[in-house]
Amino acid sequence: GISGQPAYEDGAMVPHVAHGLKAMSVGLLTKAEDAMIWRGPMASQAINQMLTQTRWGTEEQPLDVLVIDLPPGTGDVQLTLIQKTPLDGAVIVSTPQEVALADARRAHTLFDKVGVPTLGLVENMSGEVFGTGGAEAEAARLGAPYLGDLPLDGALRRAGDAGRPLVAVDPQHPASERFRQIAATLAASLDL
Repeated sequence: GISGQPAYEDGAMVPHVAHGLKAMSVGLLTKAEDAMIWRGPMASQAINQMLTQTRWGTEEQPLDVLVIDLPPGTGDVQLTLIQKTPLDGAVIVSTPQEVALADARRAHTLFDKVGVPTLGLVENMSGEVFGTGGAEAEAARLGAPYLGDLPLDGALRRAGDAGRPLVAVDPQHPASERFRQIAATLAASLDL
């Protein structure tokens, strides 16, 4: 788990480190109790700030992979990212319901139009409550790889609430194995 505003060093934000991973969030740039009512330009500015003013890597420890979690849709945040950063690919995460899959479809179309390959689709919160198979079927329709599903599981919630990844808390848990499989597939597709 991470919390608190980032430190600054030589004019750059220093990302928090948790479980061996560097992390930065727009939520860390504001007070915890403040509502984040940001229109497109402010959100775009925050994304740009995190991309260009954060010390993600150094000469001694270069950055291997930068994962950016975006809100659903095809708005200003996505367009800013595409314009400011050369992207090796996009992973589209969706729940199995049609309304969420429609957003996933639009995201795929956006990335396709700007030449960013879709590395695959992941179905999140898969299971009896929200359904199963929607993202897999959508991946097939789009001609994109299907990377796997992540279940709606109390163990994931509890680990997240405790600020610890489930793969660290319970490496043998079935959801931990699914995370590892998805990560391995992505690493292979990026030649890492």
